[in-house]
Parts: sequence; structure tokens; C-alpha cells
Amino acid sequence: MTYIVNDNCIKCKFTDCVEVCPVDCFYEGENMLVIHPDECIDCGVCEPECPVDAIKPDTEPGLEKWLEINRDFADKWPNITQKKPAPEDADKYREEEGKFEKYFSENPGEGD
Repeated sequence: MTYIVNDNCIKCKFTDCVEVCPVDCFYEGENMLVIHPDECIDCGVCEPECPVDAIKPDTEPGLEKWLEINRDFADKWPNITQKKPAPEDADKYREEEGKFEKYFSENPGEGD
């Protein structure tokens, strides 16, 4: 098992989770984070830290797409290990549906 980040993170990108990760397996895109599934040690400390419920165990049904997205972009985006301020308009997107289709960006973030 590993943990993944889903589309609840898109345009919200709260980074509370990266601060508690003992193995630094988060990677930063322009408008979301992903977890490298091969680096994650399945400890679960990140899951309750996410204020938008974007972190899930990959054992939940229907997350196969997200496992692949996390794997793919963790290899392309820079590592992030320190908490950063969330986007100013993060709360505007908190409850929005269909964020992947509307807003997902393949562009990398800044990382640490």
C-alpha cells in the first residue's frame, strides 16, 4: 500500500502534509502535490494533515488513475519538504468538483 494525492489538492495545494512526512516523498507541481509511491513508507501521518481530504490510501476503490498520476509526476516534479503558504484563492476551489479536467497542470512547481 501507498498513499496518493487526488484532485482535491488541485488549486488548493496546502502543504501541511509535506512537513510531517518522514521520508520526504512529496513532489510539487504548479497547482498540486503528488506522492512518490515507491518512496512512501505507508505511515499515514500525512493523511490527517490535509485540510481538503486529498490524501488517500491506494487501496480505496477507484484510485488507480491517481496512483499512476502520482507515480508519473513524482518523477518529473521537484521534491518539496517544507510547508509553504497555500495559494491565496485556495478556499475558493476547496469544494469544487471536476478540478482535474478544468485545472490540472503538468508544469512543475518550485520545490524546496
